[in-house]
Amino acid sequence: MANLSFVRLSATINKKSDMRVVSVTVTPTVTNCSGTLWITDVQLQEGPTLTGYLPHTETSLQKYREGGGVKPPVWFNGVVRSEETVILFNCGSTSAPLDIHIYPKADMSDGSVSLCQGVGGQLVAFPNKVEADADLALCAEARTCTKDGVSEKKDGFYQYSAAWDSKHKVKLESGKTARVLFELQEMQEYKPAAMTGFHFPTPDSDEPFILGVSTKS
Repeated sequence: MANLSFVRLSATINKKSDMRVVSVTVTPTVTNCSGTLWITDVQLQEGPTLTGYLPHTETSLQKYREGGGVKPPVWFNGVVRSEETVILFNCGSTSAPLDIHIYPKADMSDGSVSLCQGVGGQLVAFPNKVEADADLALCAEARTCTKDGVSEKKDGFYQYSAAWDSKHKVKLESGKTARVLFELQEMQEYKPAAMTGFHFPTPDSDEPFILGVSTKS
């Protein structure tokens, strides 16, 4: 199977007169070749400079498969006193977002609760007091931070699990305990076996391949 290759192409459209543009037609024309062409996005941008971009990862990641089906999310429960390092086992082949719930057994003072990766990266702290039996939830999947379902301030980053063993430091007010719950949807790298594309004519064909894309203001 041939290797897939995506290339970003750009071109400048010059107006012939100082009038409002109501329609732009982009017509890629391919001749003297064969294969399959995928066009993912067409973007129009005003001005002399083209902005940067990052490839979207949706087509390169998928939920971890096991036994022919998607493996359900996994949960890790534990009790932390003062400060502990929690080790999670992520069987996926790549990193994945973490949803973390902290349930204090006693009131935690302002700024006494924090999370980070094993060596201190991805630090996040919670500046407000956390009451006993509250549900402090930091959910990377939904990009939310809540306390008992209400939006809660945080200072820092959402958390993720590295592939295989992933270390996470939970810090609480000294001498106090909390139950912690980590939820993880394991992920794996994904190479699509088939995509909807547009097939070129054979090299000996006299017909060019033409695809029209129209954008109106």
